[in-house]
Amino acid sequence: MRAVQVVLLVLHLAGVAALLVGLLVQVRRPVKRVVGPMRDGSGTAFLAGLLLVGVLEIRDVAFDHTQVSVMFGVGLLVLVLVLAGARQERIPSWLWWLVLVLTVGNIGVAYAV
Repeated sequence: MRAVQVVLLVLHLAGVAALLVGLLVQVRRPVKRVVGPMRDGSGTAFLAGLLLVGVLEIRDVAFDHTQVSVMFGVGLLVLVLVLAGARQERIPSWLWWLVLVLTVGNIGVAYAV
């Protein structure tokens, strides 16, 4: 089970990194849109994080359930916003900023121990 936990953690971190890179690549572009790394990264990070919590519960590892609940809610919101934006040719600037702030905020919550 420990190996599964490590694999899920690596997948989760890779998903968050892909989402963040997909967002940051567009900083100077006048037209923002949902790119593949944003879509795939948000889905991967959400699913791997959800499975990671399940593995931690099975292994009886102590963790902060409130912190995980906040990250779950923010991650789900980011996933929904990204998937809704993926259907559009371009997304509004405010939506791009909202996804960026939520992603960085979620990273901050993860490291606030």
